[in-house]
Amino acid sequence: MIERDVALPLLTNMIRVRLMEEKCAELYSAGKIRGFLHLYVGEEAVAAGSLAALEDLDAVVATYRDHAHALLRGIPMTSIMAEMFGKQEGCSRGRGGSMHLFDARTRFFGGNAIVGGGLPVAVGLALADAQLGRSRVTACYFGEGAVAEGAFHEAMNLAALWQVPVLFCCENNYYAMGTELAHEQAETDMTEKAASYRIPALAVDGMDVLACRAAALEGAYHVRNGGGPFFLEFRTYRFRPHSMFDPELYRSREEVEHAKERDPISTFTARCVTAGVLGDDDVAGIRAAVAEELADAVAYAEAGTWEPVGDLTRDVLTPAEAAR
Repeated sequence: MIERDVALPLLTNMIRVRLMEEKCAELYSAGKIRGFLHLYVGEEAVAAGSLAALEDLDAVVATYRDHAHALLRGIPMTSIMAEMFGKQEGCSRGRGGSMHLFDARTRFFGGNAIVGGGLPVAVGLALADAQLGRSRVTACYFGEGAVAEGAFHEAMNLAALWQVPVLFCCENNYYAMGTELAHEQAETDMTEKAASYRIPALAVDGMDVLACRAAALEGAYHVRNGGGPFFLEFRTYRFRPHSMFDPELYRSREEVEHAKERDPISTFTARCVTAGVLGDDDVAGIRAAVAEELADAVAYAEAGTWEPVGDLTRDVLTPAEAAR
């Protein structure tokens, strides 16, 4: 049985992510957002479900596809949008853009443009918590493509050796940029990679928000209570290309349309309505509230200011200054 107080925030957060991402695509096409832009459309159940299992003092480390994690971790949509516009009111003062969202207040330690780059950072954060005796979880998100990187294996090995409190969250959307998983990795079951380091693991349907939440709750409980690292493989699918620059020549339109039949938002909505947990008025209310939140965020970003040229060397230190 789905409980209303669980279903409502999960659906709300998935819709918040979807509408924000679709608006970002529109703004990118209009030249308001520049640089690289990697959208999370189709994968909303992973972030909404798994982040619901974390506590305020836990840490989150994400990838370049980081908007959903940042938003659902608690960074205001206004701050995220201003950052993507390059305005100094953004969460990274406009210096990071889409791939480098960051907010220490919410313990969101980045987007990271380097594939696999967040994994060693996550192990370091978790090691600090372990040494200080803090009962916290560091959730580290990465794609299946990162599993082929050396940083993944180094991080997994050290996490297992030191038994640090890391929740590894592999968002397997089956295409590392434009290369299908079966064409780039001999072992396509990500949980087998974790097993090789003797780290307990679960594979979960990443298009089912309740399944994502349940798996993350299990993993976070294991980590938080001294069980050492835990590995989750969320088997999901992105509906849009790898990035806004991607011509998407590596998969057919028919494949994408077939995947959309399992859209995590529409399927969960139907499930909740059929069960009588949510009504059509609830769904309409969510969409209206998110539309207002989004309009405020765009207006905030539009009204934002550019960082002055005089600040060009702000936060840039010489070796001598850095050593002090």
